[in-house]
Amino acid sequence: MQLQDKVALVTGGTAGIGRGIAAAYLREGAMVAVNGRRQEKGEETLAVLGGGDRAVFLQGDVMQEDDVNRLVDATVERFGRIDILVNNAGGGWGHKNVVDADAATFEAVLRFNVMSTFWATKRALHHMIPQRFGRIINMSSVEGKHGKGGISSYVTSKHAINGFTKSVAREVAEHNVTCNALCPGLIMTDIFRETGPSAAEAMGITFEELIELFTSESAIKRTNTVEEVAAVAVLLATDVAAGLTGSLYNVDGGTAAY
Repeated sequence: MQLQDKVALVTGGTAGIGRGIAAAYLREGAMVAVNGRRQEKGEETLAVLGGGDRAVFLQGDVMQEDDVNRLVDATVERFGRIDILVNNAGGGWGHKNVVDADAATFEAVLRFNVMSTFWATKRALHHMIPQRFGRIINMSSVEGKHGKGGISSYVTSKHAINGFTKSVAREVAEHNVTCNALCPGLIMTDIFRETGPSAAEAMGITFEELIELFTSESAIKRTNTVEEVAAVAVLLATDVAAGLTGSLYNVDGGTAAY
């Protein structure tokens, strides 16, 4: 019970990595607000998590600043505080080479991944700084460490999250608030199964070849799991992680070189 009585908000928490982190936090004793865009999916998630009154679903679109502010405030209203913020919501679509890329789509991906993280972090800090405790965990990617052709909007957004993480860590360390990022490798989530084929097409390969590319680049020669990412998210949220901040934690099977 490493997170006993801590309060967490997990954006994009109704599937994949987000749901895995929410489940891990509940097992460790936390109270968890799970965000998603669809009410039906949220109710299904609560049933799967089985957290009772320690879990709540908060509907909202993280691409809208007002929604993001409301999510943070609703978490505090429900549980009395916010100790942990996991900026997990994000993704990419409309993958094309830069010469063929649509500017509006590129900007929308940045809004989804970067601006949502900025808005939620800013709002959460208004609560974390006065209480002198906070753990902010941003979802980056192994692609935030290098790049691949055909998915420049996604890669750009994850590099931006890494820089944002390091800057925030410097700003809030004196208040006992930490800020770190997770950089997962390939995780076979439902979202990846939906968006992966378009990414593969933009890269000029098949979906199966994309999976083989990611696994061949790793040391362990396999995809990572949601549970492996969630385990690191638990560590970074604990009291004993007070000295861990401004860092980018690879959960990529040894893919990234740094």
